[in-house]
Amino acid sequence: MSNLSKAIREKLGNDFSILPVALDSYQVSRDRTIKNVYRLHDGNIIEGVLIPAETRMTACVSSQAGCSLSCTFCATGRLERVRNLEAAEIVDQVVLMNDQSCEKYGFPLSNIVYMGMGEPLLNYQNVLRSIERITSPDGLGMSPQRITVSTAGISKMIHKLGDDEVKFNLALSLHAANDDKRNRIMPINEHNSLDTLADAINHFHKKTGTRVTLEFIVFNHFNDEPEDARQLTAFCRRIKAKVNLIEYNPIEGGEFQNAREDKIEVFKNYLEKNGIIVNIRRSRGKDIDAACGQLANKNKPASARMKQDPDECRDSSTGQRNN
Repeated sequence: MSNLSKAIREKLGNDFSILPVALDSYQVSRDRTIKNVYRLHDGNIIEGVLIPAETRMTACVSSQAGCSLSCTFCATGRLERVRNLEAAEIVDQVVLMNDQSCEKYGFPLSNIVYMGMGEPLLNYQNVLRSIERITSPDGLGMSPQRITVSTAGISKMIHKLGDDEVKFNLALSLHAANDDKRNRIMPINEHNSLDTLADAINHFHKKTGTRVTLEFIVFNHFNDEPEDARQLTAFCRRIKAKVNLIEYNPIEGGEFQNAREDKIEVFKNYLEKNGIIVNIRRSRGKDIDAACGQLANKNKPASARMKQDPDECRDSSTGQRNN
């Protein structure tokens, strides 16, 4: 910046650094979903997904490098949590996918979901700072109502979201409406029972007026029976919520499979007959392991490149390698 004095430029160079997220590679699904592999300044790898639909363009962003929750059905849960992402690194993902959306499909982003790698509420301050920047008039100027943060269920942090009176949407990955089953697939439930989650969600709704979305993957022969639908209905009656029934996306070496289509429909019909707002969310990008729960399946080549020569990768940040 030659319009600044030499002294100021030296101070900026000595005291400040810009460490942008860079696109390493991407894959395009048959359904036009794009999975992006991003590299961070320290060599860590994260993934983000651009999901085009008829009326919206959604960016699914990561909040951590790795994850510490070990949910048994999720590929990301098999990774160790390396570190939290900085707010700027989350915003960078959004900016990069917005540019990608405009370039590839001619439309800017309409929605953002914090459903990528990591647990957003374990990176609370950086997630909220990133949303503040994304929604700021001098940032991206997006409405907070077009942003959804998804959590595996950390009761005290859901309670804090209510205290902070956030304006964005909240989704809870439930997947079982009794504690025994939820403990089996989501170890975090052992310290965040359904009772404590219900209390936290009610507090969140009271403080924000926002109805929570319950995400419920329907697994074959695990939670796809009428009794599971009855239990979910009973839980929904304790809170203000709507339900997304989600197709499961199998992972390599995983024990679960997606429930049969007819059983998902029966499940949906039961909820609707009991007055619950419910939608079936179809998988996107499954053929490139970009669907929900599949992130981190195919990032080994990028990780290997960074370990071998991270400086070379950083110097070539303007280049893109399409897998």
